Amino acid sequence: MTTYEAVTIPPTGKHTSTIIFFHGLGESGSIWADLLTNLRKPNTKIICPSAPKIPLTLNKGFAIPAWFDLSTLNEDAPENESDILRAVDNVHAILDEELAKTRLPPKKLLLGGFSQGGALALYSALTYHRPLAGVLILSCWIPLHKTFPDAATNNTNIPIFQCHGTEDPVIPYAWGTRTSEILKEFATKSQFTSYEGLLHRTNEKELADIKSFIHKTVT
Repeated sequence: MTTYEAVTIPPTGKHTSTIIFFHGLGESGSIWADLLTNLRKPNTKIICPSAPKIPLTLNKGFAIPAWFDLSTLNEDAPENESDILRAVDNVHAILDEELAKTRLPPKKLLLGGFSQGGALALYSALTYHRPLAGVLILSCWIPLHKTFPDAATNNTNIPIFQCHGTEDPVIPYAWGTRTSEILKEFATKSQFTSYEGLLHRTNEKELADIKSFIHKTVT
């Protein structure tokens, strides 16, 4: 089991909920910790783990921060299933640790991520053994998509808020819409929101929608 370094922002009020958010390739947790701090309620703790540097096939073997190895971002390309599942086990361990440490109900934990971090958060939520508050996924895809719906063993009835820019050059918008279609086959509360002209990043409109989702989903 890999232990990730993490940026943790404590709540400013009584702790009643936690957001755990995973960054994209080449990033660190600090970027998203700063953003999410401005979007949360005062009683929400933020945990943003940072991925270790690993040799990435997509990056010609050069090491960059990544949650699992990738060879390509094409929809039907082969995936490194063992590496993905190893990362998912690490996320489940983070969830278990937060629940044990805080004694919060699992319904007070929101899981989220951007790009590869969003893919990891989505798969982890759908295979976690306890009911979460919801899932927030930005500019991402559903990994091991051919294993669904069978792979979804839990959390198919929690809010899933999926955001994607129409001009994303990294994770194509079409892959985002395909992910949405797959989710709608078994997830009862999935919502897909498009952002016209948005590239592989966020913007003020998306951040406002994220804030609204957070405030509705965790209290």
